[in-house]
Amino acid sequence: MRITERENHLAALAQAGVQNGIFPGAAWAFGTVGHDMHDGVAGAAGRLTPEPASAAMQVDTLFDIASLTKVVSVWPLVGWLLKRRRLRLDDRLADLLPGTVGYALAPITVFQLLTHTAGLPLRARLRASYGEVYDDIVRGVLREPLEGMPGQAVEYTDRAALILGFVIERLLGMPLDQALDEHVLRPLGMAATGFGPLPAALGALVAPTEYCEQAGAHLSGVVHDFSTRLLGGVCGISGLFSNVPDLQRFLGAMLAPQAGRHGEVFDAGWVRDSLTVQTGALTPSRGLFWHPAAGTLAQDDVWCHLGFTGTAMWLSPRRGRYAVLLTNKLYYTRDSARVNALRSDFMRSAFDL
Repeated sequence: MRITERENHLAALAQAGVQNGIFPGAAWAFGTVGHDMHDGVAGAAGRLTPEPASAAMQVDTLFDIASLTKVVSVWPLVGWLLKRRRLRLDDRLADLLPGTVGYALAPITVFQLLTHTAGLPLRARLRASYGEVYDDIVRGVLREPLEGMPGQAVEYTDRAALILGFVIERLLGMPLDQALDEHVLRPLGMAATGFGPLPAALGALVAPTEYCEQAGAHLSGVVHDFSTRLLGGVCGISGLFSNVPDLQRFLGAMLAPQAGRHGEVFDAGWVRDSLTVQTGALTPSRGLFWHPAAGTLAQDDVWCHLGFTGTAMWLSPRRGRYAVLLTNKLYYTRDSARVNALRSDFMRSAFDL
């Protein structure tokens, strides 16, 4: 498929998502990276809300990227620490977080957390389990019994990124948001990306998410994920706001880790290992926080991560190509069936599958 044909098809898919009531609006991009070049196209469809007077969605509209936070913050910072030999994949939590000593998490390794094979509880359930005091929540998470046998099953859980966020903060001696800004965002020029809450002045630039009974309005500039709000808005689970241009910079740097200042953030070996199946015969297959896109084959080499608010990123090292689709489908519903079908069509068009 030629670029103009692909571009038109991706734009049509985004517009169809608006017209079919899957989301109020979307911003998207795809691009290729290689041989010291970076070509990309981007677009937007719909409005911030379904109201006719609402501002039109723009390519640089800010979205609550939900679980993409895991691969934009925790994942690169773990790689940064590994490259500098301040962390190893076989390090046990007992040696990284003293609060786990004597508890079930003590022998769990960084590798098991990155592959979602640690046997952790599948749901966050932070307030119900530990209350609303930050220190009580952290203490409770680190002392929680396992629900599965480590290394025996792949079970996605927010707690993996939450715990790795604690590891990063302890090793670097700074909050996660500060570490991210210093070691990832600034080197990559991702000036629009950061943890919320966002200033009210940015209201017209932010895609609202779900209606909040307590606030009496749709959340805008405030993270949707309740566990993240409970932890003050900054943690490994969720909380980042970003836009298409910044995520293009991020994915482009992953595909060309040695270009310019990218090498300060991404090690080529770390990227390669992360985009390689690390879970053997277990299903679903996982790399290191990244996973093969649903419905693809190993030879397709398309990796992705999704966000509950309606966001997605894909990349294929073999093709030197990436794609981004940011939507606020959560404005309408928590059900993901229709947005998942559209995301699949978008991915297949972007990667010629």
